[in-house]
Amino acid sequence: MSEKTEVRFEEAERRKGLILTLTAILCCTLCFVVRHYTALLSLVVTLTVFLLSGDRYQWIYICKKTFCRDLLGLRVLLATMFRIWLWERNGTTVVTRWEEVAKMTPDKPAFIMGDRSLTFREGDELSNRIAWYFKRQGFKRGEVISLFMETQPEYVFLWLGLAKLRVTTALVNTNLRGSQLIYCLRIAGSKAVIFGAEMAEAIKSIQNEIPDIPLFQFNSPGEESSPILQDTIPLSTELTEMSSKSYTDPEPAKPRDTLLYIYTSGTTGFPKAAIITNIRYLLIPLGVHNSGQLSSSDIVYDPLPLHHTAGGVLGAGQCVVLGCTVVLRRKFSASNYWKDVTNYKCTAAQYIGEICRYLLTVPPSAYDTSHSVKVLIGNGLRPQIWEEFVKRFNIERVLEFYGATEGNSNLVNLDSKVGAIGFLSRTVSSIYPLTLVKCDEITGEILRDENGNCITCGPHEPGLLLGKIEPKKAILTFAGYADKTASEKKMVRDVRVKGDCYFNTGDILVMDHFGYFYFKDRTGDTFRWRGENVSTAEVEGIISNLIGLKDAVVYGVSIPNIEGRAGMAAIADPERKLDLESLASGIKTSLPVYARPLFLRILPEPPLTATFKLKKKELVDQAFSLGTDPVYFLDQKTGKYVPLTQKIYDDIVQGNIRL
Repeated sequence: MSEKTEVRFEEAERRKGLILTLTAILCCTLCFVVRHYTALLSLVVTLTVFLLSGDRYQWIYICKKTFCRDLLGLRVLLATMFRIWLWERNGTTVVTRWEEVAKMTPDKPAFIMGDRSLTFREGDELSNRIAWYFKRQGFKRGEVISLFMETQPEYVFLWLGLAKLRVTTALVNTNLRGSQLIYCLRIAGSKAVIFGAEMAEAIKSIQNEIPDIPLFQFNSPGEESSPILQDTIPLSTELTEMSSKSYTDPEPAKPRDTLLYIYTSGTTGFPKAAIITNIRYLLIPLGVHNSGQLSSSDIVYDPLPLHHTAGGVLGAGQCVVLGCTVVLRRKFSASNYWKDVTNYKCTAAQYIGEICRYLLTVPPSAYDTSHSVKVLIGNGLRPQIWEEFVKRFNIERVLEFYGATEGNSNLVNLDSKVGAIGFLSRTVSSIYPLTLVKCDEITGEILRDENGNCITCGPHEPGLLLGKIEPKKAILTFAGYADKTASEKKMVRDVRVKGDCYFNTGDILVMDHFGYFYFKDRTGDTFRWRGENVSTAEVEGIISNLIGLKDAVVYGVSIPNIEGRAGMAAIADPERKLDLESLASGIKTSLPVYARPLFLRILPEPPLTATFKLKKKELVDQAFSLGTDPVYFLDQKTGKYVPLTQKIYDDIVQGNIRL
């Protein structure tokens, strides 16, 4: 594609976006006025009351401080809602949108990884071969094929080809093995598995237990010499015989049809297969694209696994849905992050979970500030390191967002407010129906008033975030999981009025007076000790800073005959260089008595999920029992951590040591 052609395409997209935005604002404003006149009347009455009350100055101040932010948020929300409404009205699916994008820039790189890349044309041809091949194999629409493969440029086009056939793809976490892997294949109802050559050993170990599931081995370029696993089909070889001409299903898919299954990270047990519909796949990258003020000329760095929403939908979707070039990396590398971003001239980059903390631990280099990144997109940037991170790497803008793979409760921090995961306007919050409700922070049980409705939280009151489910609005739908029982458990009814239904995020957040939201904890992670609630997320952030940004997981453990749960921290220290005396001193200075971990477990490696989130279930089950890992106890007299011996353990259990 010539430079002039690309410039014309970008200008056309920019004009189209401007027209859509203006039309969206006009149409949505009219619709809102017509459909929500009662809410508007209520707003007018509320404002009148406040103007006549002693709170009027506070509200005038809040409106003044948040006006520009709220206006920007309204523009992004309405533009996104309108375009999604238009796509759904026109029957647009991921396949039809991809075909439109691919024709606009056929010779532009779609995905780049290392020294390999695929253009939009090459990617489309590969997806067509996949569609023709699996049609010949007899697969039908509605059936499920699992994709078990590490990141590579061909990854997206494999499931895109199946989508052309209206076959659903289950994107399986490449870290799974044995029983968990089998579980994920079964729970999705997989009729076949496509696996990469690099996953051959994992497949071989369960091959005898899934004799009814056909296996297709895909060897990517550069892996042609990899041996084909016995009793599997060499997919790469067979694809060479297939036509690359466009494949069109005689019965086109619909926007609400299931496109993918993406598994939850499984931090607390077996993963659940979340349903990703066509319209949801279109919505996620579009919302971020609009929020980040990106264009099709942007180059996005996506070092995240493509089997997860952040990498495979939000990141890869910038290519599939919006025409950006996306740079991939098979395995995240903290030491190569800014080097990659600089060398590939990326203008936007992604992070998730603990990635930002890892980047800060890398020794400074020229790449730290030589990049062209104008916006960093992700979630999980801890407030404790936010300002240090932005300053060191010269980041113009951080687009921190909040959301779940399956959820409808999404928040975006549009103005880089330090520590915030997003915001809602305090004056027109009814436009986007999210709410914080009071709950028991320990059990997660929702508290209700005398009428049976949930109790709404005020500013600075921690509460459980719920998002209203409205099936008619694509932005507020909840498609659920492959397991319908699991779907029902995530729904809360009679929240504000009898009969309404909300999605339960399972997260405890706090909102300030300006409408900014801050993450507090997951329900069940908070524990109670000495009559006080302890937030594991807050303690983790403090301990991580004290130990040089190493991995630290905090949780509560039960002690016989003692009420509540005592704090315990598991710290990854492969080199055994942790200074326990300095840590104890820092904890004493930084944390109140009730929040100080009584026990430490030193781990040889970080307890992380594939998406760089800290997992706790196995550690909670181990509690402070003695085993192969060193365990330490906070001596109540000296205030120092000492090795937990069998005698000390027995004395604690028997109540001989006073806690």
